Amino acid sequence: MKARLQTSLGQHLVMTPQLRQAIRLLQMSTLELQAEVAEAIESNPLLEWTEDAPYDAPAPADGKASADEGNGADDGAERSRDDGDWTPDEGGWESVGGGGGGGSDEDREDAAERMAEPENLADHLLWQLHLSPLSERDRRIGAALIDALDEDGYLREPLSAIAETLLPEVHAAEEEILTVLHQLQRFDPAGIGARNLGECLRLQLEVLPECTPGRALALRIVDGPLERLPRSGIAGIAQELRSPVDEVEQAVQLVRSLDPRPGKQIGEVDPDSYVVPDCVVWRQRGVWKVALSQQAMPRVSIHRGYEQMIRRCGESDAGYLRTQLQEARWLLKSLEARGETLLKVMRCLLRMQSGFLEFGEQALRPLTLREIAGEIGLHESTVSRAIARKYVRTPRGTLPLRSFFASGIDTDGGGEASSTAIQAMIRRLIDDENPRKPLSDAKLADLLKQSGIPVARRTVAKYREAMNISASHERVRIG
Repeated sequence: MKARLQTSLGQHLVMTPQLRQAIRLLQMSTLELQAEVAEAIESNPLLEWTEDAPYDAPAPADGKASADEGNGADDGAERSRDDGDWTPDEGGWESVGGGGGGGSDEDREDAAERMAEPENLADHLLWQLHLSPLSERDRRIGAALIDALDEDGYLREPLSAIAETLLPEVHAAEEEILTVLHQLQRFDPAGIGARNLGECLRLQLEVLPECTPGRALALRIVDGPLERLPRSGIAGIAQELRSPVDEVEQAVQLVRSLDPRPGKQIGEVDPDSYVVPDCVVWRQRGVWKVALSQQAMPRVSIHRGYEQMIRRCGESDAGYLRTQLQEARWLLKSLEARGETLLKVMRCLLRMQSGFLEFGEQALRPLTLREIAGEIGLHESTVSRAIARKYVRTPRGTLPLRSFFASGIDTDGGGEASSTAIQAMIRRLIDDENPRKPLSDAKLADLLKQSGIPVARRTVAKYREAMNISASHERVRIG
């Protein structure tokens, strides 16, 4: 399973610096990616914006990579249920994609839906928790653990304190809480939920491919002499572990490349920021297709003039340029891997959630990260990174990729209904209710049961509160 991470980011990413850079770029939003590439071009003379597509400042709109160029048209997507087509050119796509002009009225109306939604570490972890195959009891324990994490992602509270916060609703032993904590520690970002630095680093090492140079020795270091490293030095640790100095040095470099504060990776997005979609979905001749937006694939290349200078420079200058050339190639490969991963995930979502695009939330089927990961051969954490703070422009507006996922509830017909679909049904029932005699939670549960969805009254209440809908006695309207 651990080897899947290497496959998910491209088999060419063997060295640790490349792998780390690819992981970091994958979890970035499009705006963060543009800033990262711009900074790399500023600091690396061998990188330049492609002349035929100069860099433009991020705009509150998106463009589409040409499907004719093979940038992700999904020929394998399922056919929709009617013959009507929607293309990116409809709804003023051309007027917002190429710059220039003031934009149409529809563009201005659409601006509000492209405002970024703030997301913090707790939101990111709770989303993964609710998509995990856990019982309601374990989810409550998981929510308490997430609430106890500090801003760096560490669990500083003892398990006994977590047990006290669960009372009186849940009586959980420390062993049970520890089991849920181990599940939480598998979430993205890697290293989350650790109780000390050594455990945090070990969790990050465990998700690296086993072939990563220095990984095995690095695991021994973080589990043992990590705290003694500053005092003993590499030579002292090598003697203690009875390993060659060069191998210990390589392992220490790997440890130093890890993130001791993984919680900081998920920060709040400025709520005044516009959403820049990473992908665009459209329907052509009854087939759903997807491509990367132009902003999601910054057009950057290697400056050939500097590359040719390496052969004519002195040894010191040539060494510097070779280092910059290698870093430039790593960046280009990481950008390519990011785009490939996004398209792979998005194509799978199109196959599995075409009904959602066609009919809306009521047709959203239950879907988890694990299902997508198994379908396309990626690690769950890779899928999570690919989805985090990513958006797609669709005929239904600009949507976060997270909206394609939902936990499920078994139905009387032997299938499953997603929690999002059930919420949509509850909202529709409330919208159609008699304002003088609103439907109680119990009545809503009965109506859902008649539709083949056995949902408890307390579950209806939970969904209703999640949608910020008042209780029935507060919804009474007279006149």
